Amino acid sequence: MTIGLPRALAYHRYGVLWETFFKALGGRVVVSPESDPILIAKGESLADSECCLPVKAYLGHLDRLVGNCDYILAPRFERIGKNDEFCVRFWGLSDLARGTFPGVRILSYNLKSHRPDSEVSGFMKMGKTLGKSQIAVLAAYKKAKQAQLTADTRAGVNQRLLLDSPAIKVLVAAPPYILRDPAMGGTLLRLLAREGVTPIFPEACGRAGCRRASKATSQSLYWVMNKEAIGAIELLRPRVDGVILVSAFPCGTDSLVNELVLRREKRLPVIQIILDGQEGEAGLQTRVECFADILKERRRGYA
Repeated sequence: MTIGLPRALAYHRYGVLWETFFKALGGRVVVSPESDPILIAKGESLADSECCLPVKAYLGHLDRLVGNCDYILAPRFERIGKNDEFCVRFWGLSDLARGTFPGVRILSYNLKSHRPDSEVSGFMKMGKTLGKSQIAVLAAYKKAKQAQLTADTRAGVNQRLLLDSPAIKVLVAAPPYILRDPAMGGTLLRLLAREGVTPIFPEACGRAGCRRASKATSQSLYWVMNKEAIGAIELLRPRVDGVILVSAFPCGTDSLVNELVLRREKRLPVIQIILDGQEGEAGLQTRVECFADILKERRRGYA
């Protein structure tokens, strides 16, 4: 049995969990290739014009998997806590996959973690669909959860080590599906490296800690990844030189939250970068170079 995993959106948060789970059940896992302009263009041709760039990329990844696997995983994500919700686009991913690719067998589960049994129940149902016993599925799930925890811990440790670097450091406040995608955040990270700037990701201070810290900026915010990004600003403010807010057009949640940050953050230089998949590198390079120059001057005490 071959299971296809789109290398987009929640894959960058739960990819280790999924791969470990299906492999532990004896399945063969096929992950779509990294994003490139051709894949993005295909996704755009399949998507509604109002879809954001990451969702368009998601459809491009789904398209690469069609015909190459027995099932494609397309979960539905609602929340990871009572007041921690995903963007509504995540709520409809399984329906989007089925509607765009009718006839393709979709594996899915509904993440509603304010109910303790939500995730494990969903994995048990997927295992049953694949014809596996409850004992085998539960063992695979436990193994997968531990593997994801280990991967998350390692990523956090690596980021915290970067915080000890004497180099200029910038918190890149964006969800992992932008930062880890070479066709979106990849160019930005490469340009920062060229300028000698070390990018720091929100995972440096842990997701749960970031969500708690976000209350210093807003008590009513409930979008999970936005809370993690602005919470990271609160926690890492003394240890970074600046903040880059990265959004993918036309993200509704970012348009509100980033404006909140831009108006309230007075202690660190902040720049907002919006990616739409159409911009050339030259404009982005100019903005990154200018921002890096500002940070370097502040280090010298001239700004």
